[in-house]
Amino acid sequence: VQLQASGGGLVQPGGSLRLSCAASGLLLDYYAIGWFRQAPGKEREGVSCISSSDGSTYYADSVKGRFTVSRENAKNTVYLQMNSLEPEDTAVYYCAAARRPIASMGFREYDYWGQGTQVTVSS
Repeated sequence: VQLQASGGGLVQPGGSLRLSCAASGLLLDYYAIGWFRQAPGKEREGVSCISSSDGSTYYADSVKGRFTVSRENAKNTVYLQMNSLEPEDTAVYYCAAARRPIASMGFREYDYWGQGTQVTVSS
């Protein structure tokens, strides 16, 4: 089982990035997917998640209205579209999968983790 997060990079404030989480060895159709981030010196925090049962989505207050999570089961991939990026969004972003129908923002609920992709928002 492998989750591959990609799409990070350096972007100016107000810019956009789209992160991808591609899975191998498991079908994401049956997994809730979470996006988490961790900035230096800070705890890991939940950013967004999407359920496997009905596609319901959840967002941290800090990213509501700016980030959108979606899944493309045919490609076994989940995306995190990030718009209006702010310097405070700078962190390593991880995707994770949980064999459960309803997604959770709690990182302990997840079974598999990707390796992380760096997002840096700076002018």
